[in-house]
Amino acid sequence: MARFLLIHGACHGAWAWRDVIPALAALGHDARAIDLPSHGQDDTPPDQVTLDLYAQAILDALDGPTIIVGHSMGGYPISRAAQIDPAHITRLVYVCAYTPWPGLTLADMRRLSDHQPLVPAIRKAPDGVTMTFDPAMSPDLFYHDCPPETVAFALGHLSPQPIKPMETVLPDDARVTPPRSYILCRDDRAIPPELQDRMAAKLPPQDVYEMPTSHSPFFADPAGLAQRLDMIARAT
Repeated sequence: MARFLLIHGACHGAWAWRDVIPALAALGHDARAIDLPSHGQDDTPPDQVTLDLYAQAILDALDGPTIIVGHSMGGYPISRAAQIDPAHITRLVYVCAYTPWPGLTLADMRRLSDHQPLVPAIRKAPDGVTMTFDPAMSPDLFYHDCPPETVAFALGHLSPQPIKPMETVLPDDARVTPPRSYILCRDDRAIPPELQDRMAAKLPPQDVYEMPTSHSPFFADPAGLAQRLDMIARAT
C-alpha cells in the first residue's frame, strides 16, 4: 500500500480528485487531496498567495512517506515542496503538469510551445491578482471527453486562480531530489502534448506513462489514472 497526496491544478480544488480517491482505495492505497490556499474551501485571500505558501500547505499535509501527485499547475508547488523539505516525499508524479526548468516560471514554461490554447480563454481580474478561464471555453479545453454531469460539476466549482505563484521561479540553488514520474495525456487541449513530451523527456524513460485522455484524466478515466499511479507506486 502507498500513501498518495493529490494536488490540483489552476482554478481547481481537492474536488477534482473525487473519483480517483476511491479508485486508489480499491487498489489498496491511502489517498487524499487538499485545497491549496485560496482554492476550494480554503479562504486565504488571493493577494496573500505565493508559490511558497502553496508548498508549505503541501508539506503541512504530510505525516509520513508519501507520493505527491500534481496536476497541471500543481507541478510547480509539488516541486517547490520537495525543494524545501523532501523528508516525507517518496516520489513526485506530474499528471499533464508543468515541470520547472531553471530560471523559468510556470508562465514561461507555457510559452515554450508555439501553440497557446489557453491564452484565448484567460480572463485576468481588473486588480491583476487573479485570473479565471472563460466558462464557455472551459469544457472544450479541459473536459471534452468527460461525462456531461461531471463537466457541469466541474464548471460549478472552478474558482479564481492567484497569478503570483505562476509568475515565480523556483530557486536554482535548491534541487528537487525525490524521484519523479510523468503521466502524459495525449488528447490534452490545454497543455499541448508536444510540450508534455519535452518536459517528460527530462525524466528516465521508464518513469514516463501515457493516457489517451483530455487534460482531466481524473474525470475522463479515473480508474485508468489510478492504475497508472498504482504502477508507479509499485515501482517506487
